[in-house]
Amino acid sequence: MFKGSMVALVTPFRDGKVDEKALRGLVEFHIKNGTSALVPCGTTGESATLSYEEHDRVIALTVQYAKKRIPVIAGTGANSTEEAIMLTAHAKKAGADASLQVSPYYNRPTQKGLYLHFKAVADAVDIPIILYNIASRTGVNIEPETFARLAEVKNIIGVKEASGSLEQMARIKASCPKEFLLISGDDALTLPVLAIGGTGIISVVANIIPRDVADMCVAFEKGDIKKAQDLHYKMLALVKAMFIETNPIPVKTAMALMKMIGPSLRLPMCDMLPENKEKLVKALKEYKLI
Repeated sequence: MFKGSMVALVTPFRDGKVDEKALRGLVEFHIKNGTSALVPCGTTGESATLSYEEHDRVIALTVQYAKKRIPVIAGTGANSTEEAIMLTAHAKKAGADASLQVSPYYNRPTQKGLYLHFKAVADAVDIPIILYNIASRTGVNIEPETFARLAEVKNIIGVKEASGSLEQMARIKASCPKEFLLISGDDALTLPVLAIGGTGIISVVANIIPRDVADMCVAFEKGDIKKAQDLHYKMLALVKAMFIETNPIPVKTAMALMKMIGPSLRLPMCDMLPENKEKLVKALKEYKLI
């Protein structure tokens, strides 16, 4: 169910509020272009600056707009266990198919604390849970040994791995049950992650080129390695441009340039520096997106 190109969906804003019409358009765009799951309210969805009401609303709308055509994996992690349980319970009630649980950030829990946190969420809300390991944002890495313990919890089914370490990802695959999902959290590493047993990507760049990301995953699954490699290298420069500045600044800027959404970001996210925007525009033109 959770494989291929899964998009880390942006949250479009207009006049300081969630642009619900634009969100509906994005859902349709992804369904038409081969995206295999929608992931609202993650890092790319600016979850850190959404109110509780907005967070719940974006998840509920995404579920409503998707109409069960593809799964919705709701970003409901928090650095407070109680808050993560509250957000996850709402996502289940709204009809989400799974929850994406980022490691608690800022408070830097121990490995024991990480285990107890995720287990508490999983025990409290009976919904499939995909962990999200991104130490560059949270300050703490979930170690492979901790994954091995968490994989024993019945509804913890996999991880979005954004450590950047293929060695760590291989150790996770080796130490967890075969059915435990390894999902890439880095667009530049999707193909290598598939090669070591990953099932797909929760992708930033798929916001603007969903068909190419989906086609690469499908090609690999079908054994057409050359096609998958060709698409990997085709996307590489554009992927790099998506991270010239902090995500989701470049991807939302690109989407505005492509007339997909308005240009609004929510502080402390802000407009790109002119020299970086020039590099982004160059990458978009080379890819023939603008």
